[in-house]
Amino acid sequence: MPVPTRNPAQAPAATVARARWADVVGAYVALTKPRIIELLLVTTVPAMFLAAHGVPQWRLVLATMVGGMFAAGSANTFNCVIDRDIDEVMRRTRRRPMPRHQVPASSAYAFGVVLGIIATLVLGFGANWLSAVLALGANAFYVFVYTLWLKRRTSQNIVWGGIAGCFPPLIGWTAVTGRVGWAPLVLFLIVFFWTPPHTWALAFRYRDDYAAAHVPMLPVVMDATRVARRILVYSVLTVATSLLVWPAAHTGWLYPLVAAGTGVVFLWEAVQLLRRAQAGLVGAQLRPMRLFHWSNSYLALVFIAAAVDPLIF
Repeated sequence: MPVPTRNPAQAPAATVARARWADVVGAYVALTKPRIIELLLVTTVPAMFLAAHGVPQWRLVLATMVGGMFAAGSANTFNCVIDRDIDEVMRRTRRRPMPRHQVPASSAYAFGVVLGIIATLVLGFGANWLSAVLALGANAFYVFVYTLWLKRRTSQNIVWGGIAGCFPPLIGWTAVTGRVGWAPLVLFLIVFFWTPPHTWALAFRYRDDYAAAHVPMLPVVMDATRVARRILVYSVLTVATSLLVWPAAHTGWLYPLVAAGTGVVFLWEAVQLLRRAQAGLVGAQLRPMRLFHWSNSYLALVFIAAAVDPLIF
């Protein structure tokens, strides 16, 4: 019986098809900005542990995480489509799917709508409709207030536009309790005050990119020393607000210890950035990414401490 022979051209064609399919899937995933989603979940889940004074139901955590992930992915997708002209100019973003024309704008818009619908349904039926409405409101704020209105018009864009990123603790808290209280509002304010120093530190690094794209981030329109002073002010407000969680949520000693310890490092980095700016250092010598990277660690550690504390006390 003759052995079937395989057309040599079939294997490469199948490989190319799989590669193209992987590229398409990868492009749509990239539209959602997975790294930003990770940061948002870091502030969502700990708020649920704090609200539950222990371990919340795993199905509720899963529904809130999945719903939050789709909600953030929806908002980020709309942002990618709307800001594709900016992303084409900036070195940091020019390899995103829209500048590379990997996804048609109409398809990306449809993808964002579908993600938003899924998020609303998952949160509504899996948690409660208050959490779903909060997530929908955060998306609308991010797209219409920040992306379409503030980002290109004012150097205060990230201060007020960053409010959208403050909603995850509220969503996590309300998913457990069904209501808003003082403790989640304090968590909201931590993220609100944290966002400017975090973002302005990154904007220092990519100042030329923002300038070329005509985006008036604060380091573009203000000298380094004045920006560093504002970063220090918001850093102080962040750390001070983080300590208010202790009385607001009646935590044990672990949370304030971690919040104070990590806050000292956060303030130290902000002070050092100001000193370097006052010394006239610019560009890479200013080393703004030290503060940027620590700000990520700071936020994660503070919220993890908020989650672990009720498990101990």
